[in-house]
Amino acid sequence: MENKFSVIAHQNHQICNPVSQEKLLKVLERIPFKKDAEVLDIGAGKCGILIDIIEKHELFGTAIEIEEAFIKEAREIAWPRIDTGRLTILNDDAKKVIHQYDEAFDVAICIGATHAIGDYQSTLEQMYAAVKPGGSILVGEGYWKKTPHAAYLDALGAKEEELYTHAGNIQVGEDLGLVPMWASVTNEDEWDAYEWLYSSSIEKYCLENEDDSDVDWMSDRISKWRNTYLRWGRDTLGFGLYLFHKK
Repeated sequence: MENKFSVIAHQNHQICNPVSQEKLLKVLERIPFKKDAEVLDIGAGKCGILIDIIEKHELFGTAIEIEEAFIKEAREIAWPRIDTGRLTILNDDAKKVIHQYDEAFDVAICIGATHAIGDYQSTLEQMYAAVKPGGSILVGEGYWKKTPHAAYLDALGAKEEELYTHAGNIQVGEDLGLVPMWASVTNEDEWDAYEWLYSSSIEKYCLENEDDSDVDWMSDRISKWRNTYLRWGRDTLGFGLYLFHKK
């Protein structure tokens, strides 16, 4: 049921995280992509980022994504636009397959999906291992804008130590020996666009599918989620894009 909820909530998102396409493109432009480079995307979702950069730079992309519905949509989007031999999609648990890559990629990307590996630090460690010297790492991760209220943590089922501050996210990379090259954070308009599209997708589904036995549970969950965002999340939780260089 959790997967069903997520797929429906994200059905109208081009990228499944709270950053605008404009802002993402500006950060991607700072990566020195080369023709036929090898790029990894962990928790790739609908593979929107990979498809765009394969189309633009003629490189090879490997996506790791566990949700089959997202992969199906990714293939439908990709095949009319790019050479099918340039995109490999692994429908697997990232924690199980990431270890097979040792300095195999020129660029590694993980935006809003560090949970696929475990946490932010372990994800950066695995990305570091998977990227060649001289390569780039782009990660998107949440951060605390201020100390989270205890009730907010309870509502999320989270602990304060699960996230760093914005500066802390950059410091984790530096501690691994990575060189920070750029950082960009999501503003309130981007957060609102993401959260309201997420919320309205569920609400619309519930209104149009009253015979679905999951509707009451989904309606209750999205109501609680929306109230949590409005009461605490909008002022407390940030999201940043962090670009690092591996020496």
